Formats: sequence, structure tokens, C-alpha cells
Amino acid sequence: MSNFEELLSKLLDAAPELSRSVIEDRIKEKKDKIGSGYLTDQGALFLVASDLGISLEQSQKTEIALKDLFVGAKEVTVESRILNISPTKQFTKKDGTPFLLRTMTVYDSNSTASVKLWDEKANLPGIEELKPGDLVKIIKAYVKSDLTGSPTINMGSGSTIEPVKSESSIPTLDSITVDVGTAKEDQKDLVISGTINGFINLMEFTNSRGQPSKALKFRIKGHDGNSLNVVLWGKDESILPRMIGANAKVRLLGVRTKAGNMGLEIHGNDATVVEIEGKKEVEPVIIRILSIDDTNSGEKIVLGMDKSKNLFRITDVANQLTSFTQDNVIECMPSKVFGNIIRLDQDSFIRKIEDEKMPNISDLRTKISEIKEGNEYCIEAIILKAPDKRELQTKSGENVTLSEMFVEDDSGQIWVKGWREQANLLDNYGLGDIVSVLGVNAKAGLEGRIELFLKTYSKIIKKN
Repeated sequence: MSNFEELLSKLLDAAPELSRSVIEDRIKEKKDKIGSGYLTDQGALFLVASDLGISLEQSQKTEIALKDLFVGAKEVTVESRILNISPTKQFTKKDGTPFLLRTMTVYDSNSTASVKLWDEKANLPGIEELKPGDLVKIIKAYVKSDLTGSPTINMGSGSTIEPVKSESSIPTLDSITVDVGTAKEDQKDLVISGTINGFINLMEFTNSRGQPSKALKFRIKGHDGNSLNVVLWGKDESILPRMIGANAKVRLLGVRTKAGNMGLEIHGNDATVVEIEGKKEVEPVIIRILSIDDTNSGEKIVLGMDKSKNLFRITDVANQLTSFTQDNVIECMPSKVFGNIIRLDQDSFIRKIEDEKMPNISDLRTKISEIKEGNEYCIEAIILKAPDKRELQTKSGENVTLSEMFVEDDSGQIWVKGWREQANLLDNYGLGDIVSVLGVNAKAGLEGRIELFLKTYSKIIKKN
């Protein structure tokens, strides 16, 4: 008799009022709720028994695969590779007692699992030397249920973790890395690769507990040319090289996918490992200024482009660009370059230069008929439908502003849209105006057609 059949028989003996088919239906409900890829029949059986107030015991294996973990297992040993490790955090119990917790994600040939290291186990000797891809053995751990009902490995006072130096059939990180273009909704513990597409932004906000928090937001592009938004919660600029070029390669270890208001998104947390192509030291860059604007905080935001016609947003926190104007070509030594964001501070060097080979705005423009999804563009067109601003409600119930206008050049027609703050960029333009729209992202709209979406760095210039 298999372990599952043995446990099922014990449950039926303890609850004779239930039939086998009823138990099997409840197992299916548990797997449908949590996801069959994360829970075995045996693990679901333990959850069903727990709901009924029945404790199932099973003889313990010395070593167990991740897919066979079940809630209630004790003194289990698993061999796996590390996907990522979070920093150690301190929390406080309801009685005011502090405790430490570090979370680690591991994987084997068939599954992944979360590992929680409590108190002194969060700072085990040698744990700081462990890195993603390392083969380890977790010894004498116990298994509990997380908030979703999935089995989670817990390391208590009698548990330990040891590096394994022998060969293993568990795949390497390179073997499980997938291109971002293959991502699907509701996947977790992914290793995703792609290239930076556009700007890397730092978000600062107050979380649900009223604490100041940060997150990095950017887009990565896959081999198919399509891009997805990435949000890394709990991350800031300290994890990035000081100079990241446009289209830099990036790999994210330990992320999940979810549906957002604007399509599929990739989300990570403070445990997510970010491997990004870049340099520790910055180098001089040459930029043609396309537009200069002042922010509400008094900083200058400049849109520019380099010799390869890549768009850059320049943030000038020290007002170094006061004496420069649109169309100037400048050489600068920035404090940081993150993808298509250049940051200037009081220590940055800037000078105006003459460079006849630098492209100008007319070289940057793309015909509407040549626009493809996933890229950023500049266009010049006539407005055929004046901007229309209205309030819409998202799936989450949030009320947001949308402004849109319909434009045309001699090759085709397209919608230009601005959501939230970007909706205000379309104010003061009307039917028949000829405009240059700089720095817009092309992607599929609500009806599947390609549309242009204004970004925080976009600029609209009316032609006289």
C-alpha cells in the first residue's frame, strides 16, 4: 500500500461519516485553490485532515523531494539548490518579544519551496557565503503551512543546513532560466532573463503598515521584442551598478507573474536576486538636449538622445543645466546612469560641445506605419481628434484619469494616450494642431491594437 493510500485509510477510519469520493473531492478543491503545481495529493490530504481536526501520522523518510513535502512532517531532510536568500529581518511578537527571520527559496528537479530560518538559524555560520545555485542539504527541518496553504520548510533549534560538494541531477540556474517572452500569468519562483527596455525608476511610498518603503520599477524585453513591467518591492538603487547601459542584459532570480492594470507584470521582493550588466564606475556621455522642464520640487528634467538615437531622461538635482537650452549638445560626467536615466549632481562635470554627427529631433522621428509593439518612439503628426479626458475605474476599483487623442502622419493613424498624471500632458492641444510627441511607448491597448502611451519623461511640442 502506498503512503497516500495508507494515510487515506487512516482518515476514513477516523471519519467514517465521509466516503472516499468526498475526501477525493476535498483534495481536488484544495489543489484547485492553491494550484496543483504546488501541492501533491498527499499534501492536500493533510490539509483536509487538519480541517476536520484529525491528526495524521506517517513514518518519516530520511530524505524527501520537495514535491512530496506535506504539512505536519517532522525531521525532514531535503537536498536542493538555492534560488535566493532574503536579508535577516527582526520582528516583534504580540507579547513584545523580538525574533529574527530570514527566508530562502530552494528548488530541485520538480518543484520549489520556501524555507524559513528562525532566530539563531537566520545567522548560521557560513550562511552569508551561500549564493544562488549552490547545492545544499537542509537537515531535520519541519513543515508547516503558509498563508496560502502551501507546505513551507521551517528550520528550528534542531535544524541545520550544509553545503553539498558532490554532483547532482538538480538543474543549474542557467538550465532553469527562461526568456521573459515566455512568461505566463500566476507563475512563481521564476528565473527570468531579458534586456532593460527604457528607464529604471525608484518608487518611494508608505506601505500598509505606515512605514516608508521603496521599490524599483522598469521594463525588460524578451527575444520576441515584447516587454513586461517589473516591480521589485523592497529594492533600491544600492543593488545596481553605477553605470547601466541602454539594452543591458538582466536576470531576475525568484520572481512571480501577475496580471496588472496594463497587462502581465513581473514582481519580486527583497529576496529577489538581480543580475544586471553594468560598470562600477561611470563614464562620460554625450547627449543632445531635446527638451528641458522644471519639476514641482525645483529640479530640472531633461529629455535627450545619444548618437545611437537612444532616449535618455536627465535628472539635474543641482541645476547644472541652467545655462543650456534645447538642441544643445553636451558632454557630461554623471553621478549615475541607470538604463536610460542619467543623474547629475553637484559633483557632475558638464560642458557644451559641437558635434555635427549628433542626430537631431527630425532624425529621431518614426513613421506611424513603422511602429512596433514594445519599443519607444518619437513621432510628428496632426491631431485628427482633439484630446478627450475622462475618469475610468480599474478592476481593483481605483478611479484613474485617461486622456487620448487620435493623430495621423502621411503613413498611418494611431491613438496617443496618457494615464493618471500623464493625462495632463495632452491639455492645451486641439484639432488640427501639428505636434511632435517625444518618448512614447508602443504597446497593445484594450482592444489589442497598437497604441502610444505617454510616460513620465514624455514631451509634446506644438509646431508653429
